[in-house]
Amino acid sequence: MKLRLRLRGVRCALATFGLGVLGYCGYVLADAWQFQREASVAFAEELAPVVVTPVRVAAERIWGRVAVERLGLSVIVLEGTSAATLQRAAGHIAGTGMPGEPGNVGISGHRDTFFFPLRHVRTADVVTVTTRAGAFRYRVVSVTVVQPDDTGVLDADETQVLTLVTCYPFTFIGSAPERFIVRAERVI
Repeated sequence: MKLRLRLRGVRCALATFGLGVLGYCGYVLADAWQFQREASVAFAEELAPVVVTPVRVAAERIWGRVAVERLGLSVIVLEGTSAATLQRAAGHIAGTGMPGEPGNVGISGHRDTFFFPLRHVRTADVVTVTTRAGAFRYRVVSVTVVQPDDTGVLDADETQVLTLVTCYPFTFIGSAPERFIVRAERVI
């Protein structure tokens, strides 16, 4: 009889813990989607008077938007890649280029939220990056998988390229062991 009561108590405790974890995950996702809605409206209002030169922004401020229409991907991009930033948006990788300038524009996002649609990206897909400086179109030229320490994918040269980075594999549970890299060249 005592064993049954203990088992019932353990079951109740585990069920309560499970519900708590699900509630927390639901809160995090709801917060991220609510932020995306509000930031999209704020960014659209900022775009009304378009600036013609690239503008650098402070960390965790709205940097722009990245979209791949064919995939239904459209996400606000903040400056920086802190955990808090990537929980609510994609992030412009510090030290990488700005659209409209020669160099490599690096944008990172979580594979299990905003960048999940990238699993279906194909060569020749068009990626649009919109900032206060305007809209910039890039055509996907390659999709690769690399090790997390392979930062050479962000190297810059005199061309205008965009590199989207997320973890891989997309369905991996926990910290994924590799990085999914989408490289696109500017369409002028």
